[in-house]
Amino acid sequence: MADVAPSRSAILELRDERQAMVEGHAFLDEKCLAIAAEIVKELSRYLALEEEFLRASREAARVLAGAIARHGLRELALHPAPASHALSLALRSRPVMGVKIATATLAGERSPPIPPDWGSPEANACSAAFAGLLALAPQVGAAAANLERLSEEYRRSIRRARALDDVLIPEAARELSAMETALEDLEREDAIAMRLGLAPRG
Repeated sequence: MADVAPSRSAILELRDERQAMVEGHAFLDEKCLAIAAEIVKELSRYLALEEEFLRASREAARVLAGAIARHGLRELALHPAPASHALSLALRSRPVMGVKIATATLAGERSPPIPPDWGSPEANACSAAFAGLLALAPQVGAAAANLERLSEEYRRSIRRARALDDVLIPEAARELSAMETALEDLEREDAIAMRLGLAPRG
């Protein structure tokens, strides 16, 4: 708009642009607040899942040590592994201010315990502990990914809001003020010219 001649229509257009920037800044402010609230909520969920995952990891390590003590590492490695093909990843998502918030769980039938004539309570406990750990892993991963997406969108929105508030809106206000002043000067000159009987500026 810097090269546009001062006129009522140009001033109205500048006012509309500045108002759109102000409304955009207000929207970004609300968006940042909503995302920040979701970050707090998702962080709480992630920390709870992480604590549960760490607790399950320690339990899995404990029962693995018991199974190795009972069978030895080589014999334990011969025990049948759970059928992973029967499990699948179930994903659900919901949008929060344009950011996808996902939950992930394992779906499908779990493998039955190892038969008593082949396995042992220690081997079954080891299998169950690692199955529980496997079930928690996608939940923790999804929550961590949610936090990454939310944080990135929050940073992007903050940058845009600051650019509007610190640069674009003040610049538009200065340009609008300068154009209004220039138009007032032109109108004043035209009024003086008419009083003196001179032709006004075209």
